[in-house]
Amino acid sequence: MSDRPRLLPLLTGNRHGTRDAMTCLYRCGNACDHPVPNNSDNAYFGDVVNAEVSRRGVVRAGAVGALVLGFGGAAAGALAGAAPAMAAPTTPDVPEAFGFGRPSTGVGNGALTFKPIPPNKLDTLVVPNGYDHAVVIKWGDPVLPGAPEFNLHHQTAAAQSKQFGYNNDFVGVLPLDKQGKRALLVVNHEYTNEDLMFPGFPGLDGLSVEQLRTAMAAHGMSVVELERVAGTGQWKPVDNGRRPYNRRVTALSTKFDLTGPAAGSAWLKTAADPKGRTVVGTLNNCAGGVTPWGTVLSGEENFNQYFVGADAAPAELKPKLDRYGISTASRYPSGSRKWERADERFDLARHPNEAHRFGWIVEIDPFDPESRPRKHTAMGRFKHEGANVIVAKDGHVVAYMGDDERFDYLYKFVSDKKFMKGNSWAARKHNLTLLESGTLYVAKLDQTSAAEIDGSGKLPTDGAFNGRGRWIKLVSGNRSFVDGMTTADVLTFTRLAGDKVGATKMDRPEDVEPSLLTGKVYVALTNNTDRGKADKAAADEANPRNANKHGQILELVEDRNDNAAETFAWSLPIVCGDPTDSSTFFAGYDKTKVSPISCPDNVAFDATGNLWISTDGNALGSNDGLFATALEGPERGHLKQFLTVPLGAETCGPFITGDNRSVFVAVQHPGEITGASVENPASNWPDGDYAKPGVVVTWRLDGGPVGS
Repeated sequence: MSDRPRLLPLLTGNRHGTRDAMTCLYRCGNACDHPVPNNSDNAYFGDVVNAEVSRRGVVRAGAVGALVLGFGGAAAGALAGAAPAMAAPTTPDVPEAFGFGRPSTGVGNGALTFKPIPPNKLDTLVVPNGYDHAVVIKWGDPVLPGAPEFNLHHQTAAAQSKQFGYNNDFVGVLPLDKQGKRALLVVNHEYTNEDLMFPGFPGLDGLSVEQLRTAMAAHGMSVVELERVAGTGQWKPVDNGRRPYNRRVTALSTKFDLTGPAAGSAWLKTAADPKGRTVVGTLNNCAGGVTPWGTVLSGEENFNQYFVGADAAPAELKPKLDRYGISTASRYPSGSRKWERADERFDLARHPNEAHRFGWIVEIDPFDPESRPRKHTAMGRFKHEGANVIVAKDGHVVAYMGDDERFDYLYKFVSDKKFMKGNSWAARKHNLTLLESGTLYVAKLDQTSAAEIDGSGKLPTDGAFNGRGRWIKLVSGNRSFVDGMTTADVLTFTRLAGDKVGATKMDRPEDVEPSLLTGKVYVALTNNTDRGKADKAAADEANPRNANKHGQILELVEDRNDNAAETFAWSLPIVCGDPTDSSTFFAGYDKTKVSPISCPDNVAFDATGNLWISTDGNALGSNDGLFATALEGPERGHLKQFLTVPLGAETCGPFITGDNRSVFVAVQHPGEITGASVENPASNWPDGDYAKPGVVVTWRLDGGPVGS
C-alpha cells in the first residue's frame, strides 16, 4: 500500500458557491453566511439608462484598432511612467536602481503561440510543453538572515516574524539592477488556515495564545531579494550575505502611519492611539500593485472577520459596522478568528474604532527597509482587492480599485500632485507623497441594451455588452461632495458614500488594472450567485447573468484616452464559463478554439500588452489556473490556459517580468478542502508531505519570451 495520505474529494454544491467551505471560513469569515452588506436602495444598474448614449459613440467589444507597441523593457503592470494612452511608451524616468534595463533578447511580438493545457484535477502545477517551473519560496522558508529553521511542531511568533508567511496572494518583482540579475520579490500574506498550520488542531478556541500570535505573524507581507538562475527565466532567493532589503511586515507588531484627510479624525482614534495616526498591523492583504516610483500598494480586504463584540458597540456605529460585514447580531459571528484572546484591540466592545483602522490601501517602500509603511486614507476604505497606478496625460497619478463584495463598487483615485520625472532622489521623495491627497470617485455605468437583458447572458442584438459610464466625485482634497457626510466620514465609510450617490452594483469587482501600453482598464468581476435573487439586483448589461457562477472581464476606455477623465466607455470582452455555453462570450472569437475559464480574480499584462487572468474558485469543476489572451487585433479573445495549480489552491499574482522571460504566480491555500488537516492533507504540494502555500516561477526552456 502507498503511504501517500488519502486525498479528500473536492466538494461541490455547497452553500459557499464555488469555493470550499474551509476557504470561506478562513479567507472571508463565511461572508456567504451573512447578509449581503449592500442593502442600499440606490438604483440598480438595470434601471438606469442614459438616453444620451449613442450606440455609435460606444467602443464595441471586438471593435479594436491596430497598435504600434513600443516597449523599453519596463515591467508591464509595474514600474512604468507617464505613457500616454494609444502611444508607444518609453523607458520610464525613475531612479536607475528601480528601472528595468532594455532586455537584450527582446520581448516577443505579442503572439501567444503556446499550446494550451487542458483542465485537470492533478495535485501538481502543470505548465505547457516547452516550459519549466520551480518553487521560489514557500511558507516557513527564511526571509530575514538568521531566521530559525521552520519547525512544524514548535511554531512561534518570533520565528514566524522572520520566516515567509502563510497564504501568499499579490506578487510583485522589482529590479535591483539594469542587467536583470537581481530583483526584490514583494508578496502579500492574506490569511492563515489554522486547520492546516498546526498539527492536532484543537479548534480556534483551543489554540494557545502563542499559536494565535504566530498566526498574526504569518499575516502581512514579505520582501525577499532574488537572483536569476544562470541567465534563464528562473529565479531563487539570495541565501547568503547581508540581504539588507529582506523584510517581514506582520499583523502582530509592524507600525503603520495613517496619511491623508481622515488621519487623526475621531473615527480613527483609540485608547492606544489617541492621536489616530499610528496603526499596528495590516490584515487580509489581498492583491496590490507596483507604482511608477518603485513602491508596492497592498489592499486590506476581508478585515471584518478579525473583530468580535460588535453587538456591544455604540448603537450609532452599528449600521456602519454592518455595512462593512461586521455583524452586530452576536459577540461571535460565524467565521470569527478569536484574535481578541491574544490582543484585546480586536474586541469592538472595548475598542469600537479599531475596525476603522483597517480596510485601507497600504504603501510599502521595499527599497527602504527602515521606512514605516503607510495607510492612505485619501484612497477610501472598503474591502480593497488592490490598487494599480498609471500616470495620466497631464501627469496626475490615477489608481483604480475594486471593492470585493457582492453588489459593491468600482473606484478611482486621482492625485492632487503630479508625478515628477527624473532620476533624482528628490523626485522620488516627492512621488512618495502622491497618494496622500487627491480626488476619490465611484463608478456609475449606463447601458445601451437594457431592454434585452433577461439574465440568461444572451448577447444583445447590437453584438456587444457595452455602454457609457461616469466617475462620481466623492471627495476632493478636504472637501466632501456627499450630502450629510464630512470628508472623514466619506473616506472612513466609503461604501456608505457610494450608496448615497447611486453607484453601480457589480459582481464582486476584484483586481482592476490599467494597461500601460493602451491606457485601457480591465476589471475582474469574479462571480455573484446572488444576482437576480429576490430583493437583490437583477442582471444588467455589465452583469448580464443571474446566479452568475463564472464572472466576466470588464474593459473601460476613458474618454480622450485620458485616465483622469470623468467619463468613459465600457464593454465586456469576456463573459466567462464553458465556451459551449451560449451565455459565454470571448470578444467575438471562435469559441471552439478558446479554453474554458471560470471566476477571474487577478489580471496582469506582459510586455507586449497581452492580458493574463488568474482564477479563484473554478465553478467548472477543475483546478484553478492562469490564462492569457491578446487584447488587440484578430487574436483578441483567443483565450488560452497557461497553467493550473494543485488541488484546492487558488492562482494568485500573477506577475510577468519586463523582459517577458518569467511568469510568477502565488499558489495560495493548496489542499484547502473540508476535512483536511496537517496529518491528513488533501494536497501534498510542493514537498510531498503536507500542503504549503508558495510562490512559483515559470519560464521557457529555450530562454525565449513566455507566451510566444
